[in-house]
Amino acid sequence: MRLKNVLITVQDTKRAKKFYKDLFGLDVILDGDANVMLTEGLVLQDRKVWEDSLGEKAASYSSASELYFEETDLEGFAGKLQAYEEVIRYTDRLRELPGGQKMLRFYDPDGNLIEVRTPAGISAEKET
Repeated sequence: MRLKNVLITVQDTKRAKKFYKDLFGLDVILDGDANVMLTEGLVLQDRKVWEDSLGEKAASYSSASELYFEETDLEGFAGKLQAYEEVIRYTDRLRELPGGQKMLRFYDPDGNLIEVRTPAGISAEKET
């Protein structure tokens, strides 16, 4: 057995596709309108479809799970986030952790938590 994909719910698949393309470079592999598969195994599903299949509401702005990305130029990525056309809701602004690794956390426009860090072993000393 192996994990194939991670699915998150979104209000507007078109807006979510743009967000994940613009900020993370993820491309559409399969677009079924209510279900969109992106590169790296991320699947976007229309929230109404998800809620109808479960018979209950999906929770936004939860800290029960997160999408985790790594980026060597976290300052550059933080600048992209700041310049993004939609307001970004942060839980942690760019900061350096003990040991030199940098990270930030924020929510996508649909309230899915995202964390971005420099890869393990990359510290401020190695960048200069």
